Amino acid sequence: MAAHDLHETAAAIVAEGKGILAADESDGTIKKRFDSIGVESTEETRRAYRDLLFTTEGAEEYISGVILFDETIRQSSADGTPFPKLLESKGVIPGIKVDKGAKPLALAEDETVTEGLDGLRARLDEYRELGARFTKWRAVITIGKSIPSEYCIWRECCSSRTWSCRDTSARSRRRTRRSRQRRSAASSGTSPPPCRGSSFSQADSRTRTPRQTSTP
Repeated sequence: MAAHDLHETAAAIVAEGKGILAADESDGTIKKRFDSIGVESTEETRRAYRDLLFTTEGAEEYISGVILFDETIRQSSADGTPFPKLLESKGVIPGIKVDKGAKPLALAEDETVTEGLDGLRARLDEYRELGARFTKWRAVITIGKSIPSEYCIWRECCSSRTWSCRDTSARSRRRTRRSRQRRSAASSGTSPPPCRGSSFSQADSRTRTPRQTSTP
């Protein structure tokens, strides 16, 4: 994603008078909601529920972006329009939840750690192809007596930093490889290989401020 596109996406998400609709309930969470009104949670009922939300007349006047769930970003409206395209047609930016939820943190009672870093790069590429333009990553920090512990905070921050460093390192290696290929092409008189730019923006769940993530 070019810097100009990234800026436009960020500006649109925080447009005055608008907000983000979180439609990224996990299967377990949405089942609880459906159970409370006596509706069975199936792939079709979940699709119909999201379709109702996204096709509500005038909703785009107040919603700048929608966070989708993995299942939802692959589904379509009743007329066959994929949900990301439906949202874009209304001027609403499609987003996607990329974390895999909070799990109990080992050796830390009543504390959790957010999972989902493994395979994240491949998922970002796929979600971009499906139409997503920003992401959500949520880290749950429980506040109570003697918590959050320093270990819990360190674990959450260290995980994100490790992935970021790994991503930066990978980009550095790709730049070095392309530079060598261009030098080799220049000396042989052939055309250099094309560059692959960044393709995704991530939105932090707390600040809603997108940042750029590169495509491998």
